Amino acid sequence: MCAIAGIYDLHHHTDIDAGLLRAMTDIQFHRGPDQGGVHLEPGIALGHRRLSIIDLSGGQQPLFNEDHSVAVVYNGEIYNYRELMRELQHYGHTFRTQCDTEVIVHAWEQWGERCVDHFRGMFAFGLWDRRQQSLFLARDRLGVKPLHYAVLDDDQLLFASELKALLTHDGLRRELDPLAVEEYFAYGYIPEPRTIFRQARKLEPGHTLLLRKGQPLAQPRRYWDIPFAMRAQYGEAEATDELLGRLREAVRIRLVAEVPLGAFLSGGVDSSAVVAMMARESRQPVNTCSISFGDPQFDETAYAQLVSERYATRHHTLAVEQHDIGLVDQLAGMYDEPYADSSALPTYRVCQLARQRVTVALSGDGGDENLAGYRRYRWHLHEERWRTMLPLGLRKPLFGTLGRLYPKADWAPRPLRAKTTFEALARDTVSAYFHSVSIMSDAVRQALFSDRLKRELGDYHAAEVLRRHARSCPSGHTLSRVQYLDLKTYLPGDILTKVDRASMAHGLEVRVPLLDHTLVEWISGLPPELKLRGATGKYLFKRGLEPHLPKELLYRNKMGFSVPLADWFRGPLRGHLERSLASPVLADCGLFNLDQVQQLVAQHLSGRSDHSAPLWSLLMFESFLRQLPAAAPRNCARKAA
Repeated sequence: MCAIAGIYDLHHHTDIDAGLLRAMTDIQFHRGPDQGGVHLEPGIALGHRRLSIIDLSGGQQPLFNEDHSVAVVYNGEIYNYRELMRELQHYGHTFRTQCDTEVIVHAWEQWGERCVDHFRGMFAFGLWDRRQQSLFLARDRLGVKPLHYAVLDDDQLLFASELKALLTHDGLRRELDPLAVEEYFAYGYIPEPRTIFRQARKLEPGHTLLLRKGQPLAQPRRYWDIPFAMRAQYGEAEATDELLGRLREAVRIRLVAEVPLGAFLSGGVDSSAVVAMMARESRQPVNTCSISFGDPQFDETAYAQLVSERYATRHHTLAVEQHDIGLVDQLAGMYDEPYADSSALPTYRVCQLARQRVTVALSGDGGDENLAGYRRYRWHLHEERWRTMLPLGLRKPLFGTLGRLYPKADWAPRPLRAKTTFEALARDTVSAYFHSVSIMSDAVRQALFSDRLKRELGDYHAAEVLRRHARSCPSGHTLSRVQYLDLKTYLPGDILTKVDRASMAHGLEVRVPLLDHTLVEWISGLPPELKLRGATGKYLFKRGLEPHLPKELLYRNKMGFSVPLADWFRGPLRGHLERSLASPVLADCGLFNLDQVQQLVAQHLSGRSDHSAPLWSLLMFESFLRQLPAAAPRNCARKAA
């Protein structure tokens, strides 16, 4: 894994400030502690930090073609690079190294923009072609690796792995995007392509951006999408065999490295499946790592231990402490923008634990989105059956009224939360799914936001993120649609962002077999009933894993990788919460109704309500604001973009 950075003058051939480029790479040192390199010529500058995984003695970046007319800086792994190397050699290309980076420059020479179609792996790169006077930016299909960019007022384009690198440039305006604030407090993260700053963007997964000197700024181009195209009918046994065979191959090609490897083992189905496949392919015992909690409602280490004993792994466990307050502020600096998934705490610690023993770790991320493992999918399908029985014009007034009148019962099991169900039935499909995934209801956000922020937002609503993707969904099936939405939003914006920043903070590379794009394509074409059958999510996957994993692990209730925030806020984090949410930083930014903030705190601490998600979101937002550079303005834009 690595860090990349670059500066490109869209119209001129002026010299780029070498000190600025080095500042952009140095601030990402944690991503690439082994080596660094830069390349400068009039109008373009490329920088790189390297974490050496393959071809340790070669592969330094920026890396060039034979005549130095093409240069690339790259973050990621291309797992089929050896096959591509042989294919490109057949076309007459000559290789000087045995690393996957060199494949990119020759693939560009051979196929141009379509080079990305040939890559199997996780990647983000910037490629400069002097002959064409073009800069080509690309991000992998599922968004495992990040890429941020911004066009400044003087027509310089900046790009980097992390947003903090862009912030080293004084020309980047720190003006907050009010639409990003709305999205953050709805989802708990800021979905692609937006960032917290109006002037900066994330390149979306499966997209490229080609820029040519002297030409108008181009728009990103999508080169891949999840097909959800139904395949020829499989028998259940045949589909099971092929699914496990494809998973084994996805794991096997991710075991190529010249450094120690291991795996995260949470005790859930997905990480356990990856460890089982690794053990099958490895001659040595697999190194595995887990996180434990004192609260048994959140602790899965007993199940992780079952898998470890079955496959004789070298297993290590670390307890997450309730008083780990210093890490709260550290997280805000790590993610560069507000990020409210509290499981970032244990993720950071498990990456820290893993890095003590390995440089590469495999994870089980992506299984829930791919194979329909989330409980919310089952509830959405159940509610959708009701929605199809009655037109929206009838449902909205009927169930909307019932939802307003029925008492709130967050403490109750989902089937008994009639208020939530009535509110969902009063909405259209996308609005209902937004309601189920949002961490803060519309009513709470409206009460929380200041009048000024509401004016800046106008009629913008965070559900538009899902609506935009829903318009592109290739499937009409209810389950496939919500899986598609999660694969486009929650997976890259929350899950993969969490793991990338936490792992890179420790110089650890994480590989994700369940997000191998050929596996994702194949799974998307399976009949939905093989993914979710009755109350069983990941139905086919679990059936196939029965010979490999204990049934008490496969068919237990899903726990999720989360922390007991509600109790922590009433216990060891209480003082930190009260101090942070009463700080002048929140008052100065002008975004919030401070009376409502204090009301949320009081209601939670009294035990009357569980506001742990909104409070954590506010806590992380306050920490982000407090750590902004002193000269940076903290106000939102005067007009919503």
